[in-house]
Amino acid sequence: MKNRYIASFEATQIESKEIPQFRAGDTVRLGIEIKEGEKKRVQSFEGIVIARHGEGVSATFIVRKIGANSVGVERIFPLYSDSIKSFEVLRRGKVRRAKLHYLRGLTGKAARIKELKKK
Repeated sequence: MKNRYIASFEATQIESKEIPQFRAGDTVRLGIEIKEGEKKRVQSFEGIVIARHGEGVSATFIVRKIGANSVGVERIFPLYSDSIKSFEVLRRGKVRRAKLHYLRGLTGKAARIKELKKK
């Protein structure tokens, strides 16, 4: 049971951020603000969402992409983080699981996810 002041603060945090609907298997492109000394820049991170955790302000999601030399790179992002400047869903994936951790062991064509057909 949460304190009502904390709950109201969390509700204002959620309202201020515009996040599109997405789930595991979707390909997303995130614009992440990176601080380097005094400078700030926005870097994109594009990959497949392999999991979502939690609810409310504490919700997080894991994005996996294949980096240089076919090395898998995973990052965990808080859903309502101030460092996420843009959020775009590029493809909807057709998957039958909520957590896609099995993708870690797959490479090449086996790691592809089919696109969900629009009705």
